[in-house]
Amino acid sequence: MGEVAKREQLEELSRKLKEQGKKIVSTNGCFDILHVGHVRILQEARALGDILVVGLNSDDSVKRLKGPTRPINKDIDRAEVLAALGCVDYVTLFAEDTPVEFLKLLKPDIHVKGADYSPEQLPETAVVESYGGRMQILKLVPGHSTTGLVSKINSQP
Repeated sequence: MGEVAKREQLEELSRKLKEQGKKIVSTNGCFDILHVGHVRILQEARALGDILVVGLNSDDSVKRLKGPTRPINKDIDRAEVLAALGCVDYVTLFAEDTPVEFLKLLKPDIHVKGADYSPEQLPETAVVESYGGRMQILKLVPGHSTTGLVSKINSQP
């Protein structure tokens, strides 16, 4: 089982893991209602390295990005669920709308995003590449999104 790490721990955590020769992979997102698309991306991300660190948007950040009815689940609950997955080593919350500051602290070897984005669209690409890391885009599971699930739930009689 993984653990929820405080933001202040990221630099030290990264340094220690790299001293041990560990390849750090990161990803980020809202992970509001966990579904098979999330799980597969997380598993594939973990397979790219030794340690997977998930940057999780805080409740306020999700609300700004997704609208006033989101998130469905509180950030501390989302963090605990993610940390319980066998493929996730650490989860940390960030309050910004992008993971840029999270990545500046962690400096992962690889940062993973789903194929609904291209590296050119992502503000984190420049940060990751600035210290020699690389971006990795992974295929999404078609038809699986939290927004789609919320719409489906809301359309139920």
